[in-house]
Amino acid sequence: MSIAFSKYHGLGNDFILIDNRHSAELILTPEQAIKWCDRNFGVGADGVIFLLTESNGEHRMRIFNSDGSEPEMCGNGIRCLAKFMQDLNIPTTDNKYKIQTGAGLIVPQMDVDGQVTVDMGKPFLTANEIPTTLGESDRKVVNVPLEVGDKTWNVTTVSMGNPHCMTFVDDVDTIALAEIGVLFENHAVFPKRTNTEFVEVVNRSYVKMRVWERGAGATLACGTGACATVVAGVLNDLCDRICTVNLPGGDLKIHWSAESDHILMTGPATLVFTGLAENEL
Repeated sequence: MSIAFSKYHGLGNDFILIDNRHSAELILTPEQAIKWCDRNFGVGADGVIFLLTESNGEHRMRIFNSDGSEPEMCGNGIRCLAKFMQDLNIPTTDNKYKIQTGAGLIVPQMDVDGQVTVDMGKPFLTANEIPTTLGESDRKVVNVPLEVGDKTWNVTTVSMGNPHCMTFVDDVDTIALAEIGVLFENHAVFPKRTNTEFVEVVNRSYVKMRVWERGAGATLACGTGACATVVAGVLNDLCDRICTVNLPGGDLKIHWSAESDHILMTGPATLVFTGLAENEL
């Protein structure tokens, strides 16, 4: 059976988008998604995103990472999903889509300049919300020492509906991401594993970030990670609430509102190509 798909990327963080609205069941299994994401034998992507419609008419996003695991949410992915919905001519309300995710309701707005601004909601800050066993369950984990590999790192944890662990470094380009990222991801203090961001503060309104994503490895961008990075920077008094996060794939604009506590993320979503693929990939 041939399955129609579209491939999009958000700053190089790339996804296979599938219109799954005709069925409550996902078209692909996690095992099939792994094959589709394979860059040598499949379509190639960091994940597969499914657009579903629930019985009440609301839209839902589900995603499989390239290793077949299912994260709660994906910041770059939801921008790509919003652009996919626009390309499918799904009507908006005030240029906004309401999308249910594993992290709750997320609302992307289609901007006139082609960018997508997403209300990512409020960050979760206590240890039990991350979740992590670092520190007391009802307290924030800010600049806490953690032994990973043969080194002690000072880390700050934030959840954007999915877990993130940030550490601030002098030069992100010197980090051996593939070696250390997997150790952070699978560290015993993170019972659901974690995304890991290494952050270099250039100035209070501009930081450089490199990411090791839970279930996907090193990627060119991570939207939830960029949001979590700015929150961690504010908690450590290293950056402002309006901040540009530079990733290998480009820049994301992040605004953590002091009034609403919500985080707005602005960035691009780009269609790469459309096609048909065999389910047996």
